[in-house]
Amino acid sequence: MSFPVLFGVLALLTIFGYFLGRSRALATAGGHVRNLHSLPNYYGYYIGLWCAVPGFLLLLAWMGFETSILDGMLVASLPADKQNLPAAELSLLINDVKNLARGDVTSREVIDVALQDAADFYAHIKSMSKMLLTGILVVLTCGGILLARQRIAPELRARNSVEKAAMVIMIICSTIAVLTTLGIILSLLFESLRFFEKVHPLDFVFGLEWSPQTAIRKDQVGATGLFGAIPLLAGTMLISLIAMCVAAPVGLMAAIYMSEYAPSKVRGTVKPMLEILAGIPTVVYGFFAALTVAPFFRDWGLDLGLTISSESALAAGMVMGIMIIPFVSSLSDDVMSAVPQSLREGSYGLGA
Repeated sequence: MSFPVLFGVLALLTIFGYFLGRSRALATAGGHVRNLHSLPNYYGYYIGLWCAVPGFLLLLAWMGFETSILDGMLVASLPADKQNLPAAELSLLINDVKNLARGDVTSREVIDVALQDAADFYAHIKSMSKMLLTGILVVLTCGGILLARQRIAPELRARNSVEKAAMVIMIICSTIAVLTTLGIILSLLFESLRFFEKVHPLDFVFGLEWSPQTAIRKDQVGATGLFGAIPLLAGTMLISLIAMCVAAPVGLMAAIYMSEYAPSKVRGTVKPMLEILAGIPTVVYGFFAALTVAPFFRDWGLDLGLTISSESALAAGMVMGIMIIPFVSSLSDDVMSAVPQSLREGSYGLGA
C-alpha cells in the first residue's frame, strides 16, 4: 500500500477506536454517564490516541528512513565495479534502477543484465517494505486499541490523559514551528556569509549590474559575474509603483462605495467576495501573468509599433496591482467603517 492509503487506513482505525472507546465506557458504567469520571467522548479520544499516535510515528519514521535503507541495500547488491563509481555516477545509476523498476524512462539506451537484475531486486525489496510496513502498522494500531480498551473503566481519568496528550502534541507542533523558523534564519545567514566571502558587500549594495554568470562546479567555465543589487531594487520599486497605481484608485473607490453608498445587502455580498479573492495564492496570479497578461501586452505593443517584452515590469505590475486590490479595498473599508458617527456628523457640519 502507498503512504496515502496507509494514512487513510490509520484514520479509519482511529475512528473505529473512538467509537469503541465510547461504547466501552458506557457499557462499563451500566449506561449511566454520571458513573463515569469523564464524558464518554473522552474515552473514545483515549483509545483513538492509543491508535493514532503510534501509527503516525511509525509512518513518519518509515518515510524518513525507508529510502536510505533501500538505497543501501540496492548499492550492496550491485557488482563491485558499480559500487565503486563516483558519487554522481552512482546516484544516476540508482535513479536509472528505480525508474526501470517503476517502468519509467531511463537515461540509458541499452539496458544490460546487471541493471535489469538490480531493478528486479529493488522492486522486490520495495514491495517487501510496503508489506512489512502494512503488517507492522496493523499490529501496532490494533494492539494499541486492545490495550487501551482493557484500561477503560469508570474510574479512568480519560479527560486528564487526553488533555495531557493534546498539550504535548501542541508543544511539539509549536517547537517544530519555532525550529523551522530558526532553521530558515540560520540557513539564510550562513548562505549569506558564504556569498559575501566571494562578493564584497559594497559591490553588492551599490553595484549597478546584475549578471550572475559564474561557474557552479570546478569543471565548468563561467564568467566572473556581477552581483549588484541596485537593478533588483529598482525593478522591485518600479513594479510596486505600477501595482499601486492600479490598486490604490480601484481599491479606494471600491472601499468608499461599500462604506458610504452601498446597501447592506450589496455590501454583505461584495465584501466576502473580495476577501475570498485575497486568499488566492500568488502562484496563480503569476501563472495568469505568464500565460495571459504578458502575451497581451506584447501583442498590444506590436500593434502600436512598440517593443514590449513578455518579462516587462508593466505586466508584473499590472498583475500585482490586481492581486492587492482586495487587500487595499478591505483594509480601507474597515478603516472607514471604524470612524465614529460623531466625527462623520462633525465633518458634514463643516461642509465635507
